[in-house]
Amino acid sequence: MDVAQAIRTRCSCRNYQDKPVEQDKLLAVLEAARQAPSAKNLQDWRFIVAADKETKKRLASAANNQTFLENAGAIIVACTVSDHVMRCGQAVGPIDVAIALEHMCLQATELGLATCWIGSFYPDRVRPILGIPENVTIVELLALGYAADSTKEHRREPLDRIACFERWQF
Repeated sequence: MDVAQAIRTRCSCRNYQDKPVEQDKLLAVLEAARQAPSAKNLQDWRFIVAADKETKKRLASAANNQTFLENAGAIIVACTVSDHVMRCGQAVGPIDVAIALEHMCLQATELGLATCWIGSFYPDRVRPILGIPENVTIVELLALGYAADSTKEHRREPLDRIACFERWQF
């Protein structure tokens, strides 16, 4: 599978087989994140991999009771340790973590795994489950595992609705 195919194939999976992710695949997904670019090469992301059944159940509860997370092979909790703000006014941490997460998603797709970004969660409930210090920002959760059903085609806006050249033309 090439990158373009992984981009077209990847979708948000909300139905997983109750099956663990093999260690070599999990390490390959984490390595993809490690290779991601980051502002000032801070590499400010930190990832906690939760694969224990009880931990996943507690995280699903902290994620607005999204019970499908319990069957994912793992839930990756993506954090940042940076409070750096770029000159443009954007915080580095969430952007760096997002880039790394999407690297993970594309690698997972190539390996036959499914993913789902989870933004609906309560950081104050996730933090004690995994012992995350207060000075660390929890940015996203990422479900990772084997899809229990086939992927549906996802609708995307046509290119001319999202991109223009030289000037704002929307």
